Amino acid sequence: MSKAKTANPNQQSFLHQNLLDQLNPKHPLLLLARQIDWSYFDAEFAPLYSHLGKPSKPIRLMVGLSILKHLKDLSDEVLIQRWIQNPYYQSFTGEIEFQWQLPCDPSDLTYFRKRIGNEGFEKVLAASIALHQEKAIEDEMCIDTTVQEKNITFPTDAKQYRKIHGQLLKMARAEGIVLSRSHEKEVKILKLPTRFATHPRNRKKARKAVKRLKTISGRLLREIQRKMTAEQQKFYAEKFALYQRMLNQKRADKNKLYSLHEPHIYCMSKGKAQQRYEFGTKASITTTRDAGIVIDALAFEKNVFDGHTVPEVLAQVKRLINRVPKVGITDRGYRGKSKVNDTQIVTPKPARKNTSGEAMALARKRFRRRAGI
Repeated sequence: MSKAKTANPNQQSFLHQNLLDQLNPKHPLLLLARQIDWSYFDAEFAPLYSHLGKPSKPIRLMVGLSILKHLKDLSDEVLIQRWIQNPYYQSFTGEIEFQWQLPCDPSDLTYFRKRIGNEGFEKVLAASIALHQEKAIEDEMCIDTTVQEKNITFPTDAKQYRKIHGQLLKMARAEGIVLSRSHEKEVKILKLPTRFATHPRNRKKARKAVKRLKTISGRLLREIQRKMTAEQQKFYAEKFALYQRMLNQKRADKNKLYSLHEPHIYCMSKGKAQQRYEFGTKASITTTRDAGIVIDALAFEKNVFDGHTVPEVLAQVKRLINRVPKVGITDRGYRGKSKVNDTQIVTPKPARKNTSGEAMALARKRFRRRAGI
């Protein structure tokens, strides 16, 4: 493990002008940087590092990059490239002078996320909530779930079988395994009929092509497993299990595998007219009703019923703001839950004949605010 390194904001160079002296002090990022207590993250994350080895990147740099990534909705690679071009990004992450080199490798952000884990990101979210002070304290909150989509193509059997075939060929060449037949030309020819599988004239030919692709992938998998040593099989055991699971699954199976590089995702249907199926993980977002401040963000490993997510959501809200609002405003996906612990769960329902105008106005205000989440 690398040892922790913290940035020294007071150390300046007499050769270059201070970066802050050249920037607009009223820029939103600079205003935000002044409000964040960076020493809090140094104290919380420093124990996760070792005192031995090469010094790591400054904790403020890694936390600042993580915040910018979510603020601007950027990938790790794009964020690092923009950091070089944008002096406000550099100043936000603690730089005193304008830098011409990459702050870190994009993979360092992945390692940092694994290092701090879910608890670390809860601390970052709690710190962001604390910036709003009294505005984040309300008696009502809006809860909603959405799909956190992954960057994968629409999964089809033909695509997955071709991916298995391609990865097995790379594996065989890397390990020096001589195959009796690679099937490369045949797989390339079979790709065309599967491309237009939904056309009525091509359905029969497409079904035959998909079946043949499955046969080829399974045959190649078994041949490589036979010709590998015990140590090699142990090294690739996880990949072989994924390939076998993909080849064995049927159309009506539950917990299907939709991607080889994102095996944890699942299929969800939210009833959207423009997108019938979405592939990713279910995420729950909670905001305060009036101020709209995000006080909870949670992802779920399985596609659970929305109403069953409420206890976990309330538990995280309690950890982040040390209290739980009295009312949770939800949509009809949460129906069936009227109260969880001491929190009342409100869902849209037809008004009764004897409902007062004041109660109807309150309900209208609540659900319009929830729709804005």
